[in-house]
Amino acid sequence: MPDKEAKSRIKINKLLEEAGWRFFDTEEGKANILLENNVKITERRLNEFGENFERTTNGFVDFLLLDDRGFPLVVLEAKAEDKNPLFGKEQARRYAEAQHCRFVILSNGNIHYFWDLERGNPHIISKLPSLQTIKGYETFKPDRNRLINEIIKDDYIVLTQKPDYKNDPSYIDEQTRKRFIEENKLRFLRKYQLLAITAIQNAVRQGKDRFLFEMATGTGKTLVSAAIIKLFLRTGNARRVLFLVDRLELEDQAYKAFREYLKNDYTTVIYKENRGDWQKAEIVVSTIQTFLSKNRYKRAFSPDDFDLVISDEAHRSIGGNSRAVFEYFIGYKLGLTATPKNYLKNIDISKLGENDPRQLERRLLLDTYKTFGCENGEPTFRYSLIDGVRDGFLVNPIVVDARTEISTQLLSDKGYAVITQTEDGEKVEEFFIHKDFEKKFFSENTNRAFCEAFIKNALRDPISNEIGKTIVYCVSQNHAAKITQILNEFADQMFPGKYQSDFAVQVTSNVPAAQQYAINFSYNNLSGSGNFLPIYKTSKTRVCVTVGMMTTGYDCRDILNLCLMRPIFSATEFIQIKGRGTRKYDFANDITDLLKRNNVGEKQKENYKIFDFFANCEYFEEKFNYDEVLELPRISTRSTGGDDSRLPVDFFETTQPDSILSIEETVIGYEGMKIDRMYFQKFEKKVFEHPALKEYAENDRWNELMTYLEQNILNKPEEYFTLEKLRKSINIDRRITLREIIEKVFGMIPYFKTRDELLDEEFDKFDSRYLPKEEYFEYAKTVFKAYILDAEFRQIIDNGNFALLNVSPYGEAFKRLSPELRKAIPEYIKDFVSLNKFVA
Repeated sequence: MPDKEAKSRIKINKLLEEAGWRFFDTEEGKANILLENNVKITERRLNEFGENFERTTNGFVDFLLLDDRGFPLVVLEAKAEDKNPLFGKEQARRYAEAQHCRFVILSNGNIHYFWDLERGNPHIISKLPSLQTIKGYETFKPDRNRLINEIIKDDYIVLTQKPDYKNDPSYIDEQTRKRFIEENKLRFLRKYQLLAITAIQNAVRQGKDRFLFEMATGTGKTLVSAAIIKLFLRTGNARRVLFLVDRLELEDQAYKAFREYLKNDYTTVIYKENRGDWQKAEIVVSTIQTFLSKNRYKRAFSPDDFDLVISDEAHRSIGGNSRAVFEYFIGYKLGLTATPKNYLKNIDISKLGENDPRQLERRLLLDTYKTFGCENGEPTFRYSLIDGVRDGFLVNPIVVDARTEISTQLLSDKGYAVITQTEDGEKVEEFFIHKDFEKKFFSENTNRAFCEAFIKNALRDPISNEIGKTIVYCVSQNHAAKITQILNEFADQMFPGKYQSDFAVQVTSNVPAAQQYAINFSYNNLSGSGNFLPIYKTSKTRVCVTVGMMTTGYDCRDILNLCLMRPIFSATEFIQIKGRGTRKYDFANDITDLLKRNNVGEKQKENYKIFDFFANCEYFEEKFNYDEVLELPRISTRSTGGDDSRLPVDFFETTQPDSILSIEETVIGYEGMKIDRMYFQKFEKKVFEHPALKEYAENDRWNELMTYLEQNILNKPEEYFTLEKLRKSINIDRRITLREIIEKVFGMIPYFKTRDELLDEEFDKFDSRYLPKEEYFEYAKTVFKAYILDAEFRQIIDNGNFALLNVSPYGEAFKRLSPELRKAIPEYIKDFVSLNKFVA
């Protein structure tokens, strides 16, 4: 047996034992693992005349796992460590069918796939399942035909809210029916939302169990999720659903929405509030961070506890280690995202460095599509911002490009010039750019000019004529505090006695109850209800000033203004922020007197304003190069003198007067902004489009592939690709191999993992096997990583020089471990972890 295959078998043996399977009879029960079990496989083939005939062949199952009665339950197909476990997929399927097994495990000792032959495709699992887990999963027999054939109409959710709905409005006129719907808060599914649910049914019909929805902000992803949850629960294709978000305000938002939409039929809970209640609920809402903390998802839950897992804002909530939570649960998976994958087109990954924000975005987005079974880049369902505006469900912005004298200079190619002195007293010229604003360059007058321009030009509430509800995005929390103060000062001057410093409120992570402030703002009661019109419910606070909160997934439909008081370089972030204003809204709904509401008529939101003080819209419309790598703005300041050895200016504050130099409004039409229209797709392209290399990779012929690369592509004068140049261009904190690069090109790995990601991944495997108590978790993680990365610490442990732990930064963590873990960690790393892949 080849060495790598032998190592794989040794690892799998250990993993099976740790999962409770037995190679020999013990006090706990009889052996339930058979090795190299002989299996007769019947294959149907065509003869030379095109007629069917059957042929019986012999095969050997690597591991056959038995149930309590000794009957075959799971076929485990083992591959060598350097082979993709999926290469054994079809062989394992034949063995499973011959043994009447419903379940297959594919493993190379490091990567494992679980496959329920009755429920779609193999998917990655973080540890091998126990017999009890498999039995629990076996008892659940989803009825896919019921799901596929379930009739979904626009009142699918309405019927859950109000069972007698159809008998109430059927005989009344349309105006009365509309009022009936509004008063009872009934939500009908729109045509495109019905198409989204149909897309799920079609995907299940095709044998898929993973789905991805790419839907613009404001198109009702939560409502669609509620309908899908009802579809799976009602048809018996799920017993319990997990809805994962990545922010606390989204957790509360989703919980309230599901309670409203599905309250008559199903119970919804937030996991962290009463953790024992989740077992009695059909719908569990939680942040990904709650499940990830100290690997709680593995300690508190079994892989079969959720039959449908929905990831909101999937491009964020399954990034990095969060994916382990998502992959742990065996069941259907649905990802929701408002960020299109294909606005980054034809980017040459070999030229992108880690300092380019699009590098991370591209990795996450490509990985997201692969995770949800959409390797071709096409989601299960797509409904864009342009679609929403065209169909009348969303609105486009009015862009207000406002520049002061100082910000104009900051935005120029040269930058804002100041005279500074070196340590020797020599006067030199220093330049600052827009990226330095409120980081190294400060101007109180510029901030005041921004605030004044906003207040004078803001869209007004159509009912009360107050400044429309607004979100301001700042550079930092200190900047947010300044802007909040300035806005309240202006409000006191313009509306004396009306706000008492409640006009603007800072909503950042360092402010107590900030999450609740965001929620209250959405529900129109931040600082109380407005004091202008007694019958009109609107928030007294008109402006929330934030940095990174209130972006992804934040639902506040009556937002009329967004202020970008900072530069943005991330296309994903820009799309998310812009999406806060796209929802339509009828302000007349907030008039509490029904008669007066009818007299007022509709007061629809027709558009919203984006106050852009740093030319962000121009950047993404004209300067952001979607097809080629873009040079980022300069990170450090520069001088015109040739002396680069002097210390750069760390801090500069100007008291120069500043005022708005130009202000220009642009109404965005149906065509949308460029970032809404772009769709994405040297070395990577050359390799990917090469038929021979693709064939070698798909057939696991790595020696031939590497030989061909070296002889025909690397070190050639045309482009002169070299492994060292490729490594430098990828700019990652470890030495990646050429094979990793090729695996990435052909989608065998989603992206190049950083050293930290690999460390977390290795520790997660250790944790899955040894499951140290929570009290040891952080100490074990610290020692595990230190033993791999720190040669001096490793030598102390290996040589038993424990007195030196007193001067080691990791000594205290090591001392706090149990004696078993002190021994287990070094032994595990020596047996199972290759230290070479962590070399920088």
